[in-house]
Amino acid sequence: RNMSSAGPEGRKMMRECEGLIDSLVYYIQGAIADHEPNDKATENCVCILHNLSYQLEIELPESYAQSIYMQRRNISNNDKTPGCFGTRSRKVKEKQQDTPLPEEKSSPKGVESLWHSTLIRIYLSLIAKSTRNYTQEASLGALQNLTAGTGPMPFAVARTVVQKANGLPSIRAMLHVSHPAVKKTAVSLLRNLSRNTSLKNDIAREVLPDLVSILPECVPGCDVACETTASICYTLFNLTQSSSHNTRLLLSAHGLPKVIAISMNDSNMFSKASRAASVLLYSLWSHTDLHSAYKK
Repeated sequence: RNMSSAGPEGRKMMRECEGLIDSLVYYIQGAIADHEPNDKATENCVCILHNLSYQLEIELPESYAQSIYMQRRNISNNDKTPGCFGTRSRKVKEKQQDTPLPEEKSSPKGVESLWHSTLIRIYLSLIAKSTRNYTQEASLGALQNLTAGTGPMPFAVARTVVQKANGLPSIRAMLHVSHPAVKKTAVSLLRNLSRNTSLKNDIAREVLPDLVSILPECVPGCDVACETTASICYTLFNLTQSSSHNTRLLLSAHGLPKVIAISMNDSNMFSKASRAASVLLYSLWSHTDLHSAYKK
């Protein structure tokens, strides 16, 4: 667990170690099957996988990435197909959102397991069943890492979490836990998920009222809570952008007074949350059909 947080070279060595990732996944599967999601070894295994999933999209070798994600049809010989990991061009992002995702392997090995639907479902199961804060946080954090990029892998993971594995109820429950780091990581994961246009209505329907309910009445007085508040505002920004329906959900949940109060904080120390709230307010005002509702 310590070695897995040693930096890019350490992560690379561990990802390439034959049988290591498979063994970690096997152990966690056994713990869940035996109804023992709270033991220390399971926590360690999940924390290792969480660390190994960090920067995964960027750090995988280009040749490996292309062999997994290069589309097998509708590609002209004259096209220069970009590697799907590490690409940041806007056109490529749009193309990847529209391109059918390749089928995942039925029996993944090694590093392939890190973004496979089997492990995604394991994380969601641990989020739901474990009462150990570090295990919950690491499971949420692994999903946050896997949904942080712009290529097909993060998009596929997000779709699996929201639509295929019905993971939103488990994530929503983590918004209401008392442990601040677990709550912060759950919000950060939702922020990543909300970037996907095709998923945002599902996310808004399931968790938008909960996000509003955990917004403070003013800027909180500690760094973790302040960062969580900023992430909530940016998630709400993603969900309400170009959607009057989702904006009405925010209004009906009485979110507007909270956002206004947060935006009016004058302290530089907590400006991150205030800035995020101001960005959200600016975006909400773009829904001209709702101006009269705002004024009321």
